[in-house]
Amino acid sequence: MKKGNYIAVKSLSKKVAAAEASQTLALTALAKKMKAEGIDVVSLTAGEPDFPTPAHIKQAAIKAIEDNFTKYTVNAGILELRNAIVEKLKRDNNIHVTASQILVSNGAKHSIFNALQAIINKGDEVIIPAPFWVSYPEMVKLVDGVPVIIKTTEKTDFKAGAAQIKKAVTKKTKALILCSPSNPTGSVYSQEELEQIAEVVKKTGIYVIADEIYEKVIYDGAKHFSLASIPEITDQIITVNGVSKAYSMTGWRIGFLAAHQSIVDAAEKVQSQATSAPNSIAQKAAYAAFAGSDDEVNKMTAEFTKRRDYIYTAITSIPGITSTKPQGAFYLFPNVSGLFGKSYNGTILKTSSDVAQFFIKDAKVVCVPGDGFGAKNNVRFSYACSMQDLEKAATRIKNAVEKLK
Repeated sequence: MKKGNYIAVKSLSKKVAAAEASQTLALTALAKKMKAEGIDVVSLTAGEPDFPTPAHIKQAAIKAIEDNFTKYTVNAGILELRNAIVEKLKRDNNIHVTASQILVSNGAKHSIFNALQAIINKGDEVIIPAPFWVSYPEMVKLVDGVPVIIKTTEKTDFKAGAAQIKKAVTKKTKALILCSPSNPTGSVYSQEELEQIAEVVKKTGIYVIADEIYEKVIYDGAKHFSLASIPEITDQIITVNGVSKAYSMTGWRIGFLAAHQSIVDAAEKVQSQATSAPNSIAQKAAYAAFAGSDDEVNKMTAEFTKRRDYIYTAITSIPGITSTKPQGAFYLFPNVSGLFGKSYNGTILKTSSDVAQFFIKDAKVVCVPGDGFGAKNNVRFSYACSMQDLEKAATRIKNAVEKLK
């Protein structure tokens, strides 16, 4: 259609327009902007450990630069790293694969997107238990799939049961996305619970994308169990992991998926056209992470345990706020519906977004409302920050809530 002497510019993608931007990233950016403006704000948004990347990992990256290891690598990732991942999966997860069954990508998020591109056709359904990581449903939509959300509650520690998953399976169901330890709830599925889910997976023939990025951040003697270690369904499981959380390497952007060869081949084809191989230097650093000692990981987890205990006790002592106690990851996901209906300065709190905005404005604490996670009564606090910040945040929130009427 012409306007004067000009042709109107064509519209943008409807699919992208319909997708939601990451609420977590948006609020993390807001917190950084507020800090840059000189506002004394505490950010409990991003799942980003405040610890430095362990020294031996940084040294491996420095050596890679000095050795001029700065060119493209093979698309799937360097063999040295993939072999280290093979050994890691065997040692830690009882998963037995070959190096050709590993695809190294630009972070675990990229791995999940590659996996979805590899298995989903238009209209295929993907079951996602809520609360969920904000990106799962949007990634499913972007590959023309249909997210099917199943609700969980505090009574089940926010975990979906085998019967609930079975009920959600239809002829169109292609996959289930399962995250344990969970973002945003910190829930950990037991071996028994996963074995029951495995029976459903076996009988229905669906795939499972098992997001295990928080596997090493686990507390109170809880044990991580991998679905892909169950021989009867191993070919149906796409295991996703990486170095971001356990090794405090969020900015290095290295994740991987391990799966049946046909899935890996398809996902690698996608990656070859979209991004090619991940950063060469970061791959050398990731090799050092997987091949080296977990001493620093264990120290970080011990500190996270202290932070979890503090923030859980502090927040649940505030009238109107309740919470399950996380067994893994570094998030508290409290229920704030006890604050709904209360007001301050004429504004009535009706939703978790209202509560989050109230915390930003009055307490100068930034957290993520639960709406984006599929849980309208909750907010997410990340305790991947310093104890000092947690103490400041808890005090500010307590003082702010006391002002509500």
